Amino acid sequence: MTNATPQLVVHRDKELMAQAAAARLITRIVDAQAARGTASVVLTGGRNGNALLAAIAASPARDAVDWTRLDLWWGDERFVPAADPDRNAVQARGELLDAVPLDPARVHEMPASDGVDGSDVEAAAARYAEELAKAAGPGDRLGVPAFDVLLLGVGPDTHVASLFPEHPGVRETERTVVGVRGAPKPPPTRISLTLPAIRAAREVWLLAAGEDKAGAVALALSGPGELQAPASGAYGRSRTLWLLDRAAAERIPPQLYPPASA
Repeated sequence: MTNATPQLVVHRDKELMAQAAAARLITRIVDAQAARGTASVVLTGGRNGNALLAAIAASPARDAVDWTRLDLWWGDERFVPAADPDRNAVQARGELLDAVPLDPARVHEMPASDGVDGSDVEAAAARYAEELAKAAGPGDRLGVPAFDVLLLGVGPDTHVASLFPEHPGVRETERTVVGVRGAPKPPPTRISLTLPAIRAAREVWLLAAGEDKAGAVALALSGPGELQAPASGAYGRSRTLWLLDRAAAERIPPQLYPPASA
């Protein structure tokens, strides 16, 4: 199995998927902290990303994590004012982050449109790339940290982070962070990690639940190019994990990836 070969775990429903993913992530963070002293996770927004954070908040096992030794990053962000409720970071704080003792210096939010760069989304993206580069170790690829887990929600059009099919951002091969204009879903202006930055992670976990994601999951796992299906280009250095509910998995051809049920 190569790092690009995904492993599938299919859960009965989206609630069980969120709870199981939360338990899995807590374990992965604890293992990383035991091995290296710290852990690094890239968060995703959307309904599945937020459900995962809410499940962690509700889990008694959350206290096994040393939250002061956890670095949090984001895969993408809506380029709106810092307090806007549409921001992934604002939603993450409401679901989990405000309830655990994180080190504020280790919570790396993407810049907002009312930040030091104002409305210049390209400058804001470059600023986040600089922050990633400062956190990268000498052996880390591309000037980004070797994230322990990078979470991605899969959109109905197969987009991940804010990398949309046929959009310029999905074609980027050198930069680690890009500004996105004219996104096909609101808001149109965003900041996103690129596929090369995503693929620097040790593990990439893709989350999809609901029948509206079934077509995207089946397409991404059928081997199209990443320009047509960005989710197919998202994989980790050591592991790529698709966490699905039955509704999202219902159209996967069995001969491609026989799902393991959980």
